Amino acid sequence: MSHSTNTVSSKLYRSLRPTVFWRLAEDIPQSLTWALMVTSIALPLLLWWLVTTFGAIDPTFLPSPGNVLTAFQRLWSTGELQKDTIASLWRVCMGFGLSALISIPVGVLMGSFASIRALLEPVFGLMRYMPAPAFIPLLILYLGIGEEPKIILIFIGTFFFNSLMVMDTVKFVPKDLIEATYLLGGNRLQTLFQVIFPHVSLGILDACRINLAAAWQLVIVSELIAATEGLGRRISVAGRFLKTDEIFVGLIVIGVIGLSFDLLFQYLLRVTCNWANQKR
Repeated sequence: MSHSTNTVSSKLYRSLRPTVFWRLAEDIPQSLTWALMVTSIALPLLLWWLVTTFGAIDPTFLPSPGNVLTAFQRLWSTGELQKDTIASLWRVCMGFGLSALISIPVGVLMGSFASIRALLEPVFGLMRYMPAPAFIPLLILYLGIGEEPKIILIFIGTFFFNSLMVMDTVKFVPKDLIEATYLLGGNRLQTLFQVIFPHVSLGILDACRINLAAAWQLVIVSELIAATEGLGRRISVAGRFLKTDEIFVGLIVIGVIGLSFDLLFQYLLRVTCNWANQKR
């Protein structure tokens, strides 16, 4: 009797056990990962094609994938798309690069020293609630309509968020780890550079990965207002003349570039923080 009961219980457990797809906090097979990634791109494209092919929709409002591809080829052949993409990329790299260069050490210091945190956190908390696009009139007034206001806008929009995110990462470094470093003879500088900074490098890269998306949003906003070239300007001009296919080209190019940067950051996380992956 007990053997049959155990057999039934075992079968019931196997039937209720979650499949690979629904297992909590566990990896899935690589084949399933790739299948899901392809589906996430292919399914929206298929739906888009079906709607524009079999639905009575004006191409002015929703162009077909074929129309967008034709617009892409047209803009590429004239060299306009490359010029706009390079202009936007340069602004993002300059603005966010400057922001990361300053915000990372500032955030580490704020997280490490309560005195610096008490000095800077209130004003940083105040600034992060001010929408960066609201500074555009002032930046144009102070710096004109050249490249400087666009770069500074990206800096303002990402610096305070990045600093505070890095600070929060550093704040949660285990105190036992720091005390153990002191017990082994380490001083403050050694603790900061050889213990705290390596420990939070994963969180720093992740914060930069997240805030890079904000940099792209800000560069597009700045180009919508005052620019002679850039993907934001391309979208603005296309909207003015109802060239919806070119709007889609601009949006897709921005998305592809953003995804490429995101994958680059994920690669850097795997390479530079391999110890974190092993811990998982």
